[in-house]
Amino acid sequence: MSSTTTRRASGRRPTPRRPRLRVAIIGSGFGGIALAVKLQRRTSAEFTIFEQASGIGGTWFENRYPGCEVDIPSHAYSFSFVKHDWPRTHATQPELLAYANDVVDRFGLRPHVRLETKVERVEWSDADRTYAVHASDGTSERFDFVVSAVGLLNVPRYPDWPGLEEFEGVRFHTSRWEHGHDLAGKRVAVVGTGSTAAQVVPALAPEVGELTVYQREPGWIEPKRERAYTARERWTYRHVPFAQRIHRAYQFAVAGRRFKANDVESSRQREMRQLCTDYIAETVHDPQTRAALTPDYPWGCKRPIVATTYYPAFNRPNVELVPHAVMRVTKDGIVDATGTERKVDVLVLSTGFQPQQFLANLRVRGTGGRDLHDAWAQRATAFLGITVPDFPNFFILYGPNTNGGTSIIAQLERQAEVAVAAIRRIERSSSRVVDTDAAATTRWVEWIDEQLDTHASAMSSGCTNYYTVASGANVTQWPRTHLVYLLRTRLTRGRGLRFR
Repeated sequence: MSSTTTRRASGRRPTPRRPRLRVAIIGSGFGGIALAVKLQRRTSAEFTIFEQASGIGGTWFENRYPGCEVDIPSHAYSFSFVKHDWPRTHATQPELLAYANDVVDRFGLRPHVRLETKVERVEWSDADRTYAVHASDGTSERFDFVVSAVGLLNVPRYPDWPGLEEFEGVRFHTSRWEHGHDLAGKRVAVVGTGSTAAQVVPALAPEVGELTVYQREPGWIEPKRERAYTARERWTYRHVPFAQRIHRAYQFAVAGRRFKANDVESSRQREMRQLCTDYIAETVHDPQTRAALTPDYPWGCKRPIVATTYYPAFNRPNVELVPHAVMRVTKDGIVDATGTERKVDVLVLSTGFQPQQFLANLRVRGTGGRDLHDAWAQRATAFLGITVPDFPNFFILYGPNTNGGTSIIAQLERQAEVAVAAIRRIERSSSRVVDTDAAATTRWVEWIDEQLDTHASAMSSGCTNYYTVASGANVTQWPRTHLVYLLRTRLTRGRGLRFR
């Protein structure tokens, strides 16, 4: 008797094969890539990566300003699951973009990517427990899961200075750099002195006629010490087993020790301030400029800047620091807080982004049609920074209070692992929905705030930064090292995720 006949005689019917789960990934930056690779390795789910730009890479595709490079060491600012032959201690924008494309091709992800397709809204159906994903090309598809990997620093902040729209010269934001302009010999103004400006200013200084840098508030800057790896170092990292992993672990350990300076009462805080003030004294010649570049708040209140070439740029005769905020713009100049007007031909806005406005360009509706931005009206919160109650089967990479922690790529990998583990569990069980416990989310946010007060008190010590909302809550920063985040995501996620 055949096995088929046996099954029929026993009255048993084969269990119907469950359709493959479908996952929509919004964004093809490092978060979206990490999620796709881990999905591919751990599940049989189908996935589509929606990318609004014409190429993959996220921030490293969009940001192409002169001098653009990462300020985290290359071996830390890369994926743990693929070894790469980095030529320098700190990768440039072209190298990072090439790396992203190499990983996409190495894992065969390109057929899953839809370029120039912006997801405008996603809407959960309580009836069939799927999301309708509506794209800018007019298409709408249903997916079992949606993962937002749109990043944090992707919505430029444009100032509202009076007269800005009437400026007759060239103006653009650093994240939307217009390379078609010849800046040679021009009077150029850079407004802003954050991490981007610290790269743009030294790159422009040798090219332009006059460079004026407007500084509302100085930042703490430490030397980057970037360099090319020697041939022997590169050979070692390529061929000696675990050499690159050991070096990566060392970089994380160094970053962990550095993070301790975020406690304003710590000896490490004093050490970091001394390091930075010594660096200013060594590199800036003019005493007045040195004084203007020296912050009067604790190290870590703003995002610390790591740059080797920024301070020396102010020793050039064609570079001027204006330690005052911009108040208004005329048709051919800029007026600062003292009322002084300086004529400029090109206005470069290095005015940052809007990181507190998570998922600003994406409308998400969850259970009962609840709008995510309404849920976040007072403050953006998420369990582990990843999931939100009443928004089932929806995950956020680079969500609230996850910025920092040594390397954002490592943080993104941990977040991707939480999402993939949940999808894998749904795939292998009778459950179809994973939601978030509201009480667990409340406890998580309380813990975050406590840690910020205890271990990262510098972040709320009186400067102007991008971390907080109107209520004063820090909604962007992770308050500990990456090791702590790794442990919390692996040990705590079972307390907050609910499967049904």
